[in-house]
Amino acid sequence: MGALTDYFRAVGATSVVEVLERTDGGSPLGAEPPAFDGVEAKHVDPTIVLAMLIAAIRQVEWRVELVGETTVWPASPAPGPDGSQDEDDPWMTGPWVSELDPLVRDTLAAVRDDELPAIVARWVQAEELHRAHADDMQPVAEGIVLLARRAREAGEQLYCWMCL
Repeated sequence: MGALTDYFRAVGATSVVEVLERTDGGSPLGAEPPAFDGVEAKHVDPTIVLAMLIAAIRQVEWRVELVGETTVWPASPAPGPDGSQDEDDPWMTGPWVSELDPLVRDTLAAVRDDELPAIVARWVQAEELHRAHADDMQPVAEGIVLLARRAREAGEQLYCWMCL
């Protein structure tokens, strides 16, 4: 089973943490109405799959640092180098929310509509997408790109909520 991931935009980490405290860490998109503008992107984790989309856009090889992230949730202090001894520690169980580097937002926002089909065709070649079809992934990529454009226009950051 893969990760559930939702991408959303917000003005800053403080507002994200406030919403997550009210929802006990639940996705900000799960509220009625959603707490933030966002898109569901099941299994599109930032470190691997979103980074592969960024690599396809930039036409470079995938590498771990393509998507810079700063964890904003859990709000408790991170466990030490030996990890947590508590199996209920939210750092072990999630959910997790990270703020994505503004360069990720800007890379996504800069994609031209006419470029997207070729980018998605490169993206779906990634082994981690398990032989996904471009037709299935096109709406996901479009949603993330449009979200990034709205975030950039509003001067907001992109965030990823993830739960296993």
